[in-house]
Amino acid sequence: MIGIHKEQINNIPALVIVDNNAVYKALPMITYFHGFTSAKEHNLPMAYLLAENGFRVVLPDSAHHGERSEGKTVAEMQLLFWDIVKQNVEDLQFIHDKYRSENLLADGRFGVAGTSMGGITTAAVLAQYDWVRSAAILMGSPKLERYARELVEEISKQKTLPFTEKEIEYVFAQLEPYDLSRHIGQLDERPLLFWHGKKDDVVPYDHSYDFYLEAKKVYENKENIKFISEENQSHKVSRYAILNTIEWFSRHLMP
Repeated sequence: MIGIHKEQINNIPALVIVDNNAVYKALPMITYFHGFTSAKEHNLPMAYLLAENGFRVVLPDSAHHGERSEGKTVAEMQLLFWDIVKQNVEDLQFIHDKYRSENLLADGRFGVAGTSMGGITTAAVLAQYDWVRSAAILMGSPKLERYARELVEEISKQKTLPFTEKEIEYVFAQLEPYDLSRHIGQLDERPLLFWHGKKDDVVPYDHSYDFYLEAKKVYENKENIKFISEENQSHKVSRYAILNTIEWFSRHLMP
């Protein structure tokens, strides 16, 4: 039977989904990051199916989301978007270290995935950590600075931003170490799956697809990088995407 366990990992509220008969066994692991204004519980269907396939799955709440909410408005959270992403990256280190130190991570088989903001987080993680074995980016952008500039341009059309141009440029500069499009070499043949709907009106489809075409050139093993698109899908993960994500990790993270 698959169990859902509430945990605090270095003060990060998380759900851990795992077969109840394997709670204390070393298993391949996946951490799945939710999207903007979402919460950890929203990814339980994906986590359940992954756990059925033998994974331990950790669903953390991002800063200012779920149990970590501080009552900020969506507009206030938008201004903190990149701080949230960077905090996700830092949180992942704590999650990884906890399970490795407790000998619950099997042979370093640690994967990361996420939806939208979680997909952007996944890209940032790949730029930062070489111990991530495999990843899946679902409707996220690996071009962090480009996406940040487009977001600022869009928000600026609606209201005056409470930052100077110099402050905004500083934020862009701080994204450089996390921008996977600037650090393609960091992928180092690691299995990477992309899924994106062609009618996505939130995170541009071309960000991930153009990156995929560029990254594929540096992969010797072309089977380690894959892009799945759906013609009529908008900014919502389909069941087809979920099943392909599970198949991807089962192929690349299981012994």
